[in-house]
Amino acid sequence: MQSVIISSPALLSSHKVSLLVRPPRLPTTKMASTFKSDVEITHIGTATAILSINGINMLTDPFFSPAGTRGLTRSASVLENTESPAMALHDLPVIDAVLLSHENHFDNLDELGRRLLDGRRVFTTPDGAKNLAPRPAVHGLHPWESIETKISGKSFQITATPCVHFPGHECTGLVVTTPDFGETNGLPNAIYFSGDTVYIKELAEMRRKFHITIALLNIGAAFVTPEPGADPLQITMCGKQAARLFRDIEADILVPMHFESWKHFTEGREALRSAFEAAGVLDYVRWLEPGVTQKII
Repeated sequence: MQSVIISSPALLSSHKVSLLVRPPRLPTTKMASTFKSDVEITHIGTATAILSINGINMLTDPFFSPAGTRGLTRSASVLENTESPAMALHDLPVIDAVLLSHENHFDNLDELGRRLLDGRRVFTTPDGAKNLAPRPAVHGLHPWESIETKISGKSFQITATPCVHFPGHECTGLVVTTPDFGETNGLPNAIYFSGDTVYIKELAEMRRKFHITIALLNIGAAFVTPEPGADPLQITMCGKQAARLFRDIEADILVPMHFESWKHFTEGREALRSAFEAAGVLDYVRWLEPGVTQKII
């Protein structure tokens, strides 16, 4: 297995969120038509979805516990879900790979989800790979690091992207490319799974490296209290931030996830819809329905 390092731009000295939205290129039907593969998404709940690419199934952030389950993260925050996932483990098709943004938060990987990791290719953070050892097919990637791999006989490149989530905890976004996707204006067409992050300017670097055709964004404006007595901390994007990121990376299609079913989420579909409409990106949004397979391209 060969790993290729992609050089990273200078890290930001501050991750303060600015909501000023510049008007870069927005997608057109002609641009989206350069994507050469069939993509379907089946949303299961929260950040869990089956991403089916020409029949190869990648699962994002596996969570399958029923409503009312409470979990303790390593930050000592107690999380509780209010809705059961739309599918159980026994309902799943064959899963060929797992895109795992982080392994130490219960709402992104529960004990049931961990059962899926054995014997499958998993792409996650370096800490996540260490904590999930000795599974030999778990790959930990640093920001802007890429790995060339074969999944069900097809060649893919998986590239990690930066996240700012819970202080001191690793989290990663993941960009998926394959020669089968084709190119747009000399850049490889790609699918981007944001993982849990607030808006950061560094993510705009993607538009120099990839043509992001589909952006799966974990949103919901989740807040947690990092320690007793501390102020609540925002750890995922709100709708305004997601709209700005969508514009920054010049993506074609925005697929919102991670905004329902948990008490620490503060923006649901209607609030997100309003934010997307105000930012002028609502026409590019594909809403998912739990348990329903939707053809995206």
